[in-house]
Amino acid sequence: MMNQPDADSRPSGLPVAIGAYVIWGFLPLYLLLVRAVPAFEFVAWRIIWTLPICLLIVGFRRQGPQLRAALADSKSLRWLFLSATLIAVNWVVYVWAIQNNHVYAASLGYYINPLVNVLLGTLLLGERLNRAQWIAVALAALGVALLAEGALTTLWISLTLAFSFGVYGMVRKQVPVGSLPGLTIESGLLLVPSIGVAAWYAMQTGSSFAVSTELSLAIVLGGVLTAIPLLMFAVAAKRMPYSTLGFIQFLAPSIVFVLGLTVFEEPLKPAQAACFACIWAAAAIFGWDMWRQSRAPKTA
Repeated sequence: MMNQPDADSRPSGLPVAIGAYVIWGFLPLYLLLVRAVPAFEFVAWRIIWTLPICLLIVGFRRQGPQLRAALADSKSLRWLFLSATLIAVNWVVYVWAIQNNHVYAASLGYYINPLVNVLLGTLLLGERLNRAQWIAVALAALGVALLAEGALTTLWISLTLAFSFGVYGMVRKQVPVGSLPGLTIESGLLLVPSIGVAAWYAMQTGSSFAVSTELSLAIVLGGVLTAIPLLMFAVAAKRMPYSTLGFIQFLAPSIVFVLGLTVFEEPLKPAQAACFACIWAAAAIFGWDMWRQSRAPKTA
């Protein structure tokens, strides 16, 4: 009887997972506000402003002892350095893609990522795939192949986003550090390189942070829009099976795809349309299988 509440409490990660992906889905609209800022400089400012926000939340939640304990664990710090590097790469590629009107490529990256999560969970975490899930993975692979055939110039964007975020989530799931302390340490590890990047841009072309009050406030907002959804994602990754979390991620690229059609008005190439069709079919199969499995325990 004592174990049942723990099993029932696992879906508690669902609301924060949905919230994180909705924020990420609408992030391209925010990036329109800071489009004048080069991608590398913007990501540097994004990290610089994420750290103080994380520290404020740490203080409010009284998680200082957890943060200090994590900083004293050299093994965890090595893993968090890896996760910090992965998320920095992910941010730079994503911001660059949106700034250069490759919205569909960014969307495809996060459509592919859930299937990458499934494969990583199978190969590295010992999770098992059933027949329906393997069919979904095969369809996604077909979509990537079609994209490679007809839109090779943007394929690197999609694959970099998919694998960098997939491995990031897997690493964070394995590190024995709380969600908020982990994100705070990641931001701290990236702080010095970020200050260096911001200083370099200031010396070369002038700091974007000094252009106008409006742009400065928009850049600061990037810290909030970084810390909050990443914290929510880290919480969800701790509470949910990784394959289930991967399926929920289809929400964000769906929003980005609609924004690409409507707000950004990006032309949709035939190869991209064929790839989307394969990925959507894979998502439908995967979603049906997850729904079927969710009903089985209740029946039992």
